[in-house]
Amino acid sequence: MFAGAITDRAASVICVHNHPSGSLEASPQDIAITRQLQEAGTLLGIQLLDHIIVTRSGFSSLKEKGLI
Repeated sequence: MFAGAITDRAASVICVHNHPSGSLEASPQDIAITRQLQEAGTLLGIQLLDHIIVTRSGFSSLKEKGLI
């Protein structure tokens, strides 16, 4: 996740993934990986701005839901 950000000397990243099921709800695994990415980013000095779930019907921001 952070290899490109490190190479490009990014100050921050946004993680995006899809849910083919169509559910916009963050799973427990989504929440866990978001927290791990946030911790890793902190160690690297690269802020995780948001984690977005995308479906055919729309998107959901974990930041807007208070999960970041």
